[in-house]
Amino acid sequence: MRFVIEPDHPSLPGHFPGRPLVPGVVLLERVVAAIEAAQGAPGPLRLPQVKFMQPLLPGEEASIELEGATPRWRFRILRGDTLLASGEIVAGA
Repeated sequence: MRFVIEPDHPSLPGHFPGRPLVPGVVLLERVVAAIEAAQGAPGPLRLPQVKFMQPLLPGEEASIELEGATPRWRFRILRGDTLLASGEIVAGA
């Protein structure tokens, strides 16, 4: 799944003024959307492991790679070949 966070996204003015970066929570929201698109709504989620390695700037294209199936997925967020974030999402309490 490819995506772009546009420069007018409402989270950007406060993150960070003068040099906006896409917040990690916005990236994770896209990961959840990719899971929902592939397998439907998973219900409550836990994130036992998430690492953010590089920032994503507004207007840059990124992609999400998913592995796994309900109830556990591993994900990677990339900008081209550059790893921006990776982690694990688990469905259930």
